Amino acid sequence: MKIIDSHTGGEPTRTIVSGLETPRGAVATRDFLEKEADWIRTTLINEPRGFDAVVGACLCEPEDSTCVTGVVFFNNLSCLHSCLHGTIGIVETLAHLGRIEPGEHRIETPVGVVTALLAEDHSITVKNIPSYRFAEQVEVTLPDGQIITGDISWGGNWFFLISNQGPEIKAENIAALTEFTRTVRDSLHARNITGEDSGEIDHIECFAPPQPGIEADSQNFVLCPGSAYDRSPCGTGTSAKLACLAASGELAEGDNWRQASIIGSVFEGSFESIPDSDKVIPIVTGRAFITGETTVVIHPDDPFKHGIPTP
Repeated sequence: MKIIDSHTGGEPTRTIVSGLETPRGAVATRDFLEKEADWIRTTLINEPRGFDAVVGACLCEPEDSTCVTGVVFFNNLSCLHSCLHGTIGIVETLAHLGRIEPGEHRIETPVGVVTALLAEDHSITVKNIPSYRFAEQVEVTLPDGQIITGDISWGGNWFFLISNQGPEIKAENIAALTEFTRTVRDSLHARNITGEDSGEIDHIECFAPPQPGIEADSQNFVLCPGSAYDRSPCGTGTSAKLACLAASGELAEGDNWRQASIIGSVFEGSFESIPDSDKVIPIVTGRAFITGETTVVIHPDDPFKHGIPTP
């Protein structure tokens, strides 16, 4: 397999660009990876080749002929519904390979088609799938008796968004924030608090005003499903946040929102309304950078050729 690594706002994306046969269509490819070829995920993401923050991307032939590619994203735990930092990463990767030029490109994911605009300066703007706030001011009690309140929102993944609660959102508190958000997620699961149609809430997002020197409207910490934190502001998380802002009337259609990550990288966000609907189309802009090109070697005698198993 040939892979190209990139990062978007500090969050890595590892894209398989050749050497792997997959079914046609993003949904069929996701099913193939989950049921028949999970070794691909573990080989690329687990140590010794990867680490817990890497998100993999498997390109495939799309079912929708208007799309330039299909893609399935995966992390150290499983396949993901969607990933916007990864979408920005694969667009930069396709441009690096000369497969696309600046302009608008449709991309098929297992949860729908997103549209990415590659600008001449290589900024990349993604129009996400319809997103919405499912529930507002939901209370969850932690094991220590503390009650945390948050909103449940869909931005391509299910999020529990927590405002101004828990450890202060700054890089020095990453360990404490990780522990806090894991406790919240475990408590949501224990109390069977879910998204729509019993959708598992596997992303936890804390946010607050940004730290001094960071030019943004908000700064967040996002816990991903495999318990790594997102180095970027999280594209689907920013989408979930935009949906909540729209639902609360705190952000008007077309107005700009600057979302900073725990490390200070920033995504630009806005939304388009959907007529006669409580859903919106989030629009997220970021930049990705290529960090390496690699041919994966799988030696038959290597005891960890498919990665070190996770506990």
